[in-house]
Amino acid sequence: MTASATAQTDYFGLTIPFMHFLGLVPEHIEQGYARTTLPWREDLTNSRGDVHGGTLMSVLDFTLSAAARGSADGLEGMATIDMNTSFLSPGTGDLTIEGRCLRRGASIAFCEGDVRRADGELVARATATFKIIRRRPGGD
Repeated sequence: MTASATAQTDYFGLTIPFMHFLGLVPEHIEQGYARTTLPWREDLTNSRGDVHGGTLMSVLDFTLSAAARGSADGLEGMATIDMNTSFLSPGTGDLTIEGRCLRRGASIAFCEGDVRRADGELVARATATFKIIRRRPGGD
């Protein structure tokens, strides 16, 4: 295995091999908000050359869960309970994904987010509910 194949991206304090495989780029995280970008690659597309809907749902799931965590301290994990995605236009070119945490309780977080093209066109919108999983110091 080459060094580039083993290098992993820091996804706001987590190592997530699948997001690394997709090429998702973490950009910003703060309490209740996260932003990532997905550079266009042919191998992420459908038969029309648009970013595949499954890819869009995967990056939305991660970005919304990051917004629910709100930090890179790695003390919490998120488990998706429910996610609903609406596809509004083709995902062409590089995409920006933004997630917002609307409400967070002791064990559940409610989030929403968007995928947009470089020209600002809305590609997809999602809502998701996450179970908050507290991690024990020194292990899972």
